[in-house]
Amino acid sequence: MTKESLRRQASGAAIGARLRRLSERIDREANAVYAARGIDFEQRWYGTLSLLDERGPLSVTEIARALNITHVAVSQARRSLTAAGLIASTLDPADGRRRTLHLTDAGAAFVARLWPLWDALNAVGDAINREAADPSAALDRLEGALDRMSLSERVERLLPRSI
Repeated sequence: MTKESLRRQASGAAIGARLRRLSERIDREANAVYAARGIDFEQRWYGTLSLLDERGPLSVTEIARALNITHVAVSQARRSLTAAGLIASTLDPADGRRRTLHLTDAGAAFVARLWPLWDALNAVGDAINREAADPSAALDRLEGALDRMSLSERVERLLPRSI
């Protein structure tokens, strides 16, 4: 049995590993595009930076909801973006208990410089998606299936109670 046939045979059981591998590959290749232009950029910054540029100041919770990611993931990105001088936080004037994140002047200039690159990356992503017969739609369906019932719930239904 070839490595390729083993990978395809185990595709259902190894879907998480395959998605991680593809995600890491895409990130690695995108990072090479940034590096070739001398741009120090972390892929996890994209969602937060583009959202703040488009919508203006937002709380960590608002960003997490808009990007459909965890509060922890946004907080981690916030720390590195703040350390890089690209975003800052201020107290929300409407609610002094809440902090909002916003682009700094350096962050706004950085994002303005990156939009042409992001537009190119998005165009390439759209083309790859079309070439590969719309895996984005399949990922939407996969996410919906997991929303209806988690992987762990599905496994629990199949396992004997004694394990």
